[in-house]
This record gives sequence, structure tokens and C-alpha cells, in this order.
Amino acid sequence: MSFPDRAIVIFGGNGDLSLRMLLPSLYALFVEGHLPGAAPIIGVGRETLNDETYRERVGTALKTRAAPLWSEDRFASFAQRLHYLPADATDPQMIRPLHGLLGGRPAMIYFSTSPTLYEGMSRALKAADLVTPQTRLAVEKPIGRDLETSRRIDQAFAEAFSQSQIFRVDHYLGKETVQNLLALRFGNSFFEPLWNNRGIDYVEITVAETEGVGNRWKYYDDYGALRDMVQNHIMQLLCLVAMEPPADLDPEAIAAEKIKVLRALRPIHAAGIERRILRGQYGDGYLGGETVPGYVAEKGAPSATETFLAVQADIDNWRWSGVPFLLRTGKRLAVRRTEILIHFKQVPHSIFADSQLAANRLLIRLQPEEDISLQLMNLEAEGALGKTVLRPMPLSLTLAKKGIRRRIAYERLFFDALHDRRTLFVNREEIDLAWRWVDGIAASWTPRNCPLVSYPAGSWGPRSDFTDRFAPLA
Repeated sequence: MSFPDRAIVIFGGNGDLSLRMLLPSLYALFVEGHLPGAAPIIGVGRETLNDETYRERVGTALKTRAAPLWSEDRFASFAQRLHYLPADATDPQMIRPLHGLLGGRPAMIYFSTSPTLYEGMSRALKAADLVTPQTRLAVEKPIGRDLETSRRIDQAFAEAFSQSQIFRVDHYLGKETVQNLLALRFGNSFFEPLWNNRGIDYVEITVAETEGVGNRWKYYDDYGALRDMVQNHIMQLLCLVAMEPPADLDPEAIAAEKIKVLRALRPIHAAGIERRILRGQYGDGYLGGETVPGYVAEKGAPSATETFLAVQADIDNWRWSGVPFLLRTGKRLAVRRTEILIHFKQVPHSIFADSQLAANRLLIRLQPEEDISLQLMNLEAEGALGKTVLRPMPLSLTLAKKGIRRRIAYERLFFDALHDRRTLFVNREEIDLAWRWVDGIAASWTPRNCPLVSYPAGSWGPRSDFTDRFAPLA
């Protein structure tokens, strides 16, 4: 199916994700000529809006979110494609008008709603005769709240769609730097001899946010940091760092190697859990020069939900035996960072008496700016006569250039899904195995063996001997 023939239907089309990410991504594809033809883009939501009001709302969002590409003329042309259907997306009768809006075209349907609605929406699409062999379904993470609910959702999908029609989205995989990680590992010969327990001391993966929960209370209080971040984003980054070289870039070859990593993850049991996990929840504090309330104060009720989580993951295979993977995520932290930090082992013996050698590190940063840099020891240019002094120096490997627009990850994901390219999407078995590991953690912790530690908003998170192993978030 060619790109221009497929209409796009976004369930949750008036929601936060749609206005911040999905519609700006589609607008960017349109402006750059990657959405030719006249296929409609249809938002479906519970709020009662007409097409004109919806277009105005989208236009307001695009002025901010797609500012480098914004113009009144471009948006006027793009807006002609925008339509809105007010409906309960789980009611087959309410979504039947999509037939008329599609005009006989097959659709790429995007679920941008709470995962609790996925089963009902999938069954409603089938009951309303809106699914054909040419239909494609893209679904946002997390799929379910645990392994049981994830499998139940997948069963509902399977009643209406074949596996080849479903695209499970983790938007981190659409980031250029994540894709460049594959190029770095498998397109260069010099990393491979070091990419194992003989060359690497430990690995950090961090997703730090300055924002609080915002208006996602109902969702977040039920999911927490473990299910919201670790099960999907962080697990995918871990797999890309730890996987064996695939035979090629075929989606099944890459998924097979990621699955091997997930199968090799050591389960975390109640015994000794305090040495491998730290849970936290932000309290009152200061951020950006302003006083901000704690999680409980924002919610207005007590809560045992973790907003910070640090986990030591261990991969029991020959390549990674003895190499800890330190995973960290938190809200209301001092800085916004998403990064992978590879700590190589120290040189076995230093011949530089005047220098304190630092181990080499490879930093792969996804946000706020995408960057890859390798820290090397280098001769200090203005050292004292008679001394050989070395200092750490970063070697930047980034491809970013000034004046080049940074793409939203969803641009690549939309483009690939519309062209049936599956490499950057998540396999069903990957999700199953990630949930199995995460469910084991959730079943093992208790207030006694893994208490919820308060940390001030705007800080680096809760402190312990465990979190002191992480590098500072500079």
C-alpha cells in the first residue's frame, strides 16, 4: 500500500500526546512532501468539537510545537485534511461515521489513549466493520499494566488484526541517537572487542525528568515509574546496548537478539532486593527558582506510588556476566536527561605519575539534546615543564549541525509504519518478557524490604549507597 492512499485516524486525537507530538510530526511530514495526496487525518475524542474548532486547536499547538516549519499558508493546506469525530471510541455505533470520513481509503489507526481502553476500542473497530486487511494499527506504550492485562489486550487485538498489521510504539526507538547506537556498535570494528565484561565495568541508563505528573494522575498513580518507564523505554535501551549482532537489519533478526537479552535478565527476588532497588517519591521542593509541591500534596491524598526508581539489572550470559546495568528514572529531578553511559574498565597500570587517570566513558544522550561523545585521556596542552599531565577530554561523535531541524521521533515512526517498515517497532514477545521481569519486581517489594523514600523536588533524587554508584547528572 503506497503512502498517500492511507488515511490516519487518531483515537485520542485531542489529547496531550496528539497535540504535542503526533500532529506536529504529521505536519512536518506534510511540509517536507512525505504526505502527498489528500488522505484525511481524523481525530477521535470524547470532547464535543467540530472540524473548525479542532483545526484551530491544532493550529495553536503547531505554532509552538512545529515552529521552524510554521506558516499560515502551509497550515491552511494541512488543515483541509483535518477532521474531528466526537465519539466514545469503545462504542461501535458512535465510530461508524468513520466510514464516510475515510472515503473508502484504508486507515492507519493510532491508539493514543489510556491502555485501559485498548480492548474496547479494538473490538469496537471490528464490530463497526472498520478493519480490513489493509488497515494498520499503531498502539502507544504501555500495553497493559502487567503481563496478564497485556496478554488480554493482545488477545483483543488478535480478534481484529493479524500481527503483521500491528505496530507497537516505543517512541525512543524513533530517536536518531538510538538508531545511531546500532551504527556505532555494528558499523565499527573497534568497539566490538571491548563491548563485553572484559572491556566494560558497568552501564548506566537514566531517564530523568523535571516535570511532575501533571494531569496524568489517574494513569500514573496506578502505574508508577516501574511500569511507566522501566518496562518499556528503559528495557528497550538496555536491549540495544546488550544485544548480540543481528544477522541483518530485518525486524525479526533484531527482535530475536533483543529477546535473548530479556530472557537472560536475572529475576529480582525479595531476598536482597534492598541492594538492587531504591524507590522514591518527590516531596515539596524548589525547581526553576519556584516552590513546587510534593506528589502527595499535588494529588491531595496519600499514595504509595514511586516517582523515582533505581534498579540494578544483571544479564546472565557470557558477554555480560558480572557487568551491572544501573537503571534510573525519576520525576521532579534537578535536570532533564535521558542518557546511556558506558563505563569502560580502567587501564591495568598507570605510567603517568603526575595524573589521576579516569576510565574511558561513552555517553549516548537522547535528551534534551541528542549527542554521542567518547571521553578519552589526553595530554594537557599547557602542562608544566618536566611533567606529563593527562586530563579527560570528550570526543564528540554527534552528527548534529547548527541550523538543521531536529526531527520529532514520531516523524520517523509514522513514516515507517505507513510504509510497513517494522524495524523500529516492538515485538509482542519482547513486551511479554519485559512484563514478566517487571511483574517479578513488583511482586517482591514491600514497604519493609523496599520502603518508599522521600526526596525534595528539584533534587537529584533519594541518596543511598546504591544511588551513589551513578554518575552525577551534570
